[in-house]
Amino acid sequence: MDGESLKLRTQLARPDVSVEEAKRILSEHYGLSGALTELGSQQDRNYRVDTDDGRFVLKICRLEYARVELEAQNAALHHLAAGSGAPKVPAVVATLNGEEIIDAIVRDVPYQFRLLTYLDGTPLTRRKHLPAQTVAELGALAGRLAWELREFDHPGLDRELQWDLRRAGPVALHLLSTMADVDLRKRIAEAMIGAMRRVQPLMPQLRVQAIHQDVTDDNVVSRTEASGRLVPEGVIDFGDILKGWLVAELAVACASLLHHSDGDPFFILPAVGAFHAAFPLTDAELKALWPLIVARAGILVASTEQQLEIDPDNAYVRGNAAHEREILDVALSVPFGLMEQAIRQAVGKGAALTVPLTDGRLLPDIDPSHVGIVDLSLLGPHLPADRWHYEDTEALLLQSAARAAGASATRYGEFRLTETRLLQANPPATFALHVDLCLHGQTAVHAPFGGQLKLRGERLVLSTDGLHLHLSGVEPADGAEGAIETGAPIGVVPGDRSALGFIRVQLSTEAEIDPPPFATANQAEAWRALCPSPAQMLGFDCDASLPAAGELLQRRQSHFARPQKNYYRQPPQIERGWREHLFDVEGRAYLDMVNNVTILGHGHPRLSAAVGRQWSLLNTNSRFHYASVAEFSERLAGLAPEGLDTVFLVNSGSEANDLAIRLAWAYSGARHVVSLLEAYHGWTVASDAVSTSIADNPQALTTRPDWVHPVLSPNTYRGPFRGEGSTGDYVRAVGEKLAEIDEKQEGLAGFICEAVYGNAGGIPLPPGYLEAVYAMVRARGGVCIADEVQVGYGRLGHHFWGFEEQGVVPDIITVAKGMGNGHPLGAVITRREMAEALEKEGYFFSSAGGSPVSSVVGLTVLDILHDEALQDNARTIGDHLKARLQALGERFPIVGAVHGMGLYLGVEFVRDRETLEPATEETAAICDRLLDLGVIMQPTGDHLNVLKIKPPLCLSRESADFFADMLEQVLEDGW
Repeated sequence: MDGESLKLRTQLARPDVSVEEAKRILSEHYGLSGALTELGSQQDRNYRVDTDDGRFVLKICRLEYARVELEAQNAALHHLAAGSGAPKVPAVVATLNGEEIIDAIVRDVPYQFRLLTYLDGTPLTRRKHLPAQTVAELGALAGRLAWELREFDHPGLDRELQWDLRRAGPVALHLLSTMADVDLRKRIAEAMIGAMRRVQPLMPQLRVQAIHQDVTDDNVVSRTEASGRLVPEGVIDFGDILKGWLVAELAVACASLLHHSDGDPFFILPAVGAFHAAFPLTDAELKALWPLIVARAGILVASTEQQLEIDPDNAYVRGNAAHEREILDVALSVPFGLMEQAIRQAVGKGAALTVPLTDGRLLPDIDPSHVGIVDLSLLGPHLPADRWHYEDTEALLLQSAARAAGASATRYGEFRLTETRLLQANPPATFALHVDLCLHGQTAVHAPFGGQLKLRGERLVLSTDGLHLHLSGVEPADGAEGAIETGAPIGVVPGDRSALGFIRVQLSTEAEIDPPPFATANQAEAWRALCPSPAQMLGFDCDASLPAAGELLQRRQSHFARPQKNYYRQPPQIERGWREHLFDVEGRAYLDMVNNVTILGHGHPRLSAAVGRQWSLLNTNSRFHYASVAEFSERLAGLAPEGLDTVFLVNSGSEANDLAIRLAWAYSGARHVVSLLEAYHGWTVASDAVSTSIADNPQALTTRPDWVHPVLSPNTYRGPFRGEGSTGDYVRAVGEKLAEIDEKQEGLAGFICEAVYGNAGGIPLPPGYLEAVYAMVRARGGVCIADEVQVGYGRLGHHFWGFEEQGVVPDIITVAKGMGNGHPLGAVITRREMAEALEKEGYFFSSAGGSPVSSVVGLTVLDILHDEALQDNARTIGDHLKARLQALGERFPIVGAVHGMGLYLGVEFVRDRETLEPATEETAAICDRLLDLGVIMQPTGDHLNVLKIKPPLCLSRESADFFADMLEQVLEDGW
């Protein structure tokens, strides 16, 4: 086919065949009838046909496409169906006369018709977000398809098509010639020139074979896992199949992924790695891949612009236009060289970092031993606890170090905490690709190597073969531009010698790259290859070592007992916190929405100062006599209802509940304890015995000792009795269990439950439930234990203690978690006669409980809770957040209910609001996606289908809104 024919075909509109006309063709030639639904296509017209015999696709093509090309498509489908490793593909359906392609005239216009089976599944394009695993599976599918087609041949494959990337240059030239948008035309033209310049020398080395040429998110169908994740498994639409470059198969697939990438071109790398594993690419193909992706993006946008002029009613083309523009934007957002490095690294062929040696020193008058290195990383000793996020922190620290040492410098290759940003969905650029120096004014700057010196904006750039030095803040020497030799003066640090000034030093290995000062963590390794360290020409070590979170996780798993689990399969390495925020070693900030232990927030300076002071004075056990243990016990008793005036101090909630059960045994003289199903109270022998949550222990329901009597969970959302009117039914269930215990005539020790159903996500107990149950328990001589470990201490906002909502007073209160803000601290508060009943069994002692440090921690936490009005904050922010979450429930059916109050909330996900089938897998996937967006979240409940929303009580309104916004984004875009 000649070039003019190709140009003609780029200008074709879709066949003008109506639904009724298509039905007539189906009836006459295939003997089929049914409902027709139009499917999208750029230049064909396709109808889905729903019949009693199954689903089919009727494909209608113009005569300008030669029959041999359609025959090639059918032959490819037959070839793939016979293979063993190919993805699923449609089958060809013959006419009543046994023909696979027919010619038919519609309103005096001849068209070609084919019928294929319909491949069920969901196109990837319907999901804005695709997880990395799905991206990899798409790459693997494209690789398997290309592998199966490697030996397929047909005369119809030798065709000229506008999508053939071998002809990208001429096609672009033709398409751009008629484009009305001048700015867009210029942008695409420049991109195509840059791409073709890189591809041209590689062309003789690029392998040619049969390729589908359109393995895109539109043309790949997927099955949906229980989690909601799409798994690519089939390919449709072989209309672009031809003999072309093998690497073009991957380029097309990767280009289609870019509008799912949230602006990050590195998003495609799992697909690249998976394709390469299925069908290894050569070095030339790896080098050509990104330029071909850019070329594909340019052709897509240019072709769509032209097609809309020809066929403005084509909804399929118009619907794709926005995301094709996005594909182009992402493709042009990074240098070619960067993506080449990233692609090579993705397949394990990353180039070794080689930096040309330089003979000279940039700052020959500076003594390398008198340069103060400022560490701005997460654990840097120079970063003040409360100033890491101030704009002037870096400059002030550099100035301070320079005054002490004579000169100072930041480190190359460190993830700077000072560059992190709070409440951002995308990771910030924190990896330093440069070195900042603080020097006295008039410090001389010399050329460390010979080359050409140019002034580029406000920067000086010294270039030689394969190395480019970028200098900011340097006052150029007179006539410095032009050829320059090693050691020649470039300029000076501005200002007089008594003042301090700043300069920035950065290297790059490619001339056309304008290197950014920082890179995101996922791009850091590729940028390091293009922007190496300037340490050699500076003459002192300013390189930071990279964190190794993966290696650290392996060490943890090697020696840390396996039952002690960690959050997430690939957890970030968290080493620092501030208020409701956590930071990983790469400088990423996460909003902490689960850490109910840290009730005040992370890194509280007042608590840190109090603990540090007490450690410097004394820490011992509570058998010694000192003031803080008396003061703390007095404060705790003052927070409890009248009569609960005696305090035990322990080191955890498990220990507190264990002790409470022992007190019930000692006081009552009985052994039997009633607890609630689906509850969790701790890990010690006694507290675990009364815990029945199968999420924490899958064997919980079958391994309870005979003194434990679980009763029906008063879960008013998914229990057998629903709503506030269910109180009587749940109370009767307790009465029936107590009657069983009565028959044993062995007495009742007590009843333990959380005043708000914590493990189920904060579901309130039905009104009057505890009042009725407490009365029945006390009538039998039993003790009522309120487990306030999770729900107490002001977290509910509207109440300091959870039992206050029920209007009751327990006999024993257990508390821990937040009362120490992460320090091991717990307490049991009870009546004196109940406490003294334990003494007949011997003394009680807890090594850390009530120690001077623990007591000071407890007192300081109470002071801060009061002084910063954190209970009030829990109420106002909690109510606001709950309203935001309930609004999501009105939009997204997966949100079954929003439980809880204050800052103890739970969002329960269900697959069906009638059956309440738990959305367990979906909840796990949603939590993983929230981590990507900068939110720490975990599931809870027996079905692990409830979001555990228990942030520090200092949570701001802005942070609450960020969490709600990110959850909305996940529910909207997919996970």
